[in-house]
Amino acid sequence: MPNLARAKLPVLLLAAAVTLSSCGGKNDSGGTENRAGSQAESSDTAAGAQEVSFTIAYAAGDPATKQAIGVTIQAYMEAHPNVHIQDISENSSAAYLDWLKIKDAVGEFPDLMEMRDTEAFADADKIAPLPEDLVEMFDQPPQVDGKVWNAPLFWNAPQGIIYSKKAYADAGIMALPRTYDEFLEIQKKLKASGITPLIVGGKDIFHMGFWVNKFLIDELYAADPDWNAKRTAQEVSFSDEPAVQAMTDFKYLFDNYVDPGWLSTGDNQTASFLVTGKGAQLFSGSWMFSQISEADPGFAFGFYAIPDREGKVNVVGLPSPAGWSLSAEAARDTVKTQAIKDFITFFFSPEPYAAFLSSIHGIPSTKQKFTSEGGEQMQVVLDLMADPDVAKSLMINNWWGIIGYRSSSATGITSCCRKWL
Repeated sequence: MPNLARAKLPVLLLAAAVTLSSCGGKNDSGGTENRAGSQAESSDTAAGAQEVSFTIAYAAGDPATKQAIGVTIQAYMEAHPNVHIQDISENSSAAYLDWLKIKDAVGEFPDLMEMRDTEAFADADKIAPLPEDLVEMFDQPPQVDGKVWNAPLFWNAPQGIIYSKKAYADAGIMALPRTYDEFLEIQKKLKASGITPLIVGGKDIFHMGFWVNKFLIDELYAADPDWNAKRTAQEVSFSDEPAVQAMTDFKYLFDNYVDPGWLSTGDNQTASFLVTGKGAQLFSGSWMFSQISEADPGFAFGFYAIPDREGKVNVVGLPSPAGWSLSAEAARDTVKTQAIKDFITFFFSPEPYAAFLSSIHGIPSTKQKFTSEGGEQMQVVLDLMADPDVAKSLMINNWWGIIGYRSSSATGITSCCRKWL
């Protein structure tokens, strides 16, 4: 790793831990019913034939998600010609939270937005609670201050290693790791075979957050789900041994096995780097599966979650208060609010929502049933979510409130912690 990268690593770690935005987990699904067709037959919705427009924004760093949302917006406007939706999202390597703050500062806060920092914007009276008739569409959506503020686009899904089967075979790797030490042995074999073991899209700070949170979950949250609350109460510290171990493991991995050009590599480059053999693996989520297949339909790849040193598997997998939110200002306009409600209903109706989930390999958040057709990689994701022995957690920037969501599994990690800021 170049000296410049080493010098910037502590700064990036701090920034990633506080401001990173997860691309979130994203299940290849098909709907079992179709209300979307009836909605598309006429624009005479509850919003009426009156001309209405509203702005929409979402984190556009992930190409698959951006394209999937864009397709749904276009389909809605074609079915509802009286409604104009202005997409003001921008591709940027900056944190999505910072981008929203800038939009608010210049008077361009969106009418409808993907909200990830719900507690902060709710406390600032910038967003409105989700209308009750929309809340009913979702399966136990998380609450902040006793209210549901978001229409969740999908539930958080496990992240893990996406690897080239050819690179593993060429390096003589015959089995997946059962412990973290075995994972490091795999990295040694890959490096010795002449290929860069790990690709990281460090130009986009959320990509750094995937690895930061991997080690924080293993060393902090798996053992102590209340760690953030204790940090707020100054009962624990980032200088304590578990936190130091997490960052030590992070630094060791980057110093020895990550592509030296990680600082200038964008998230949107990682799929092409993998399929062209510039690297053997990347650490990401299921939303990458489609991008990899599009880059090379014949590319053979696998997916697995990295175990900790004791062989336990701890992954991202609990719901967080994130998703479509109405701005408080838009909520005061009854005509605009009705148009936004109508769009959200359309977005989550079976046909559009199934297409959206299929594009990003997302896990559905609604009560409606879907069948998975996501291939072997997506099946691993679903198996991890269903396994009661796999502990589920949130990322450091996704904890919220004093009382949050409790996993139904005995080993699930409870999000009952005050977010550390």
